Amino acid sequence: MRPRVLVLNGPNLNMLGSREPALYGTDTLADIESACRAHARTLGLALECAQANGEGDLVTCVHQAHGRVDGLIVNAGAYSHTSIALVDALALVDRPIIEVHLSNIFRREPFRHHSYVSTIARGVICGLGSHGYLLALDALAKLMPRPCDEGTGHGEF
Repeated sequence: MRPRVLVLNGPNLNMLGSREPALYGTDTLADIESACRAHARTLGLALECAQANGEGDLVTCVHQAHGRVDGLIVNAGAYSHTSIALVDALALVDRPIIEVHLSNIFRREPFRHHSYVSTIARGVICGLGSHGYLLALDALAKLMPRPCDEGTGHGEF
């Protein structure tokens, strides 16, 4: 059985490609998901993708992932900086979480410099555009234990 990863995207990410392309790039969310699916196959991972604009919808996605996924990639968008509810839900998952941001949040407005999601994420990738998602998949492939990897040191950096 292949380890299962959920890629969860938050508000406004459904508008990628047309939303501020100078800041977020020209890749659409469909482009990113397609690239992630292809890369996940090469890593031997099963991939699910979800996107929601509402905070409660994102929390529900996380609840539904509990016990079903082995790792998560989360781009919570603006909710990274505001949603304690989402972080509380993510903390329940008890699996490796990698936070991704397309832009470098530390080169932007000061209110974006703090992310609640970062407080529970195993790692954070920001500022590398859509490539950050592929790097997050690489990281999860190393972090998630696999039954055949018992005792090989897999699961640590």
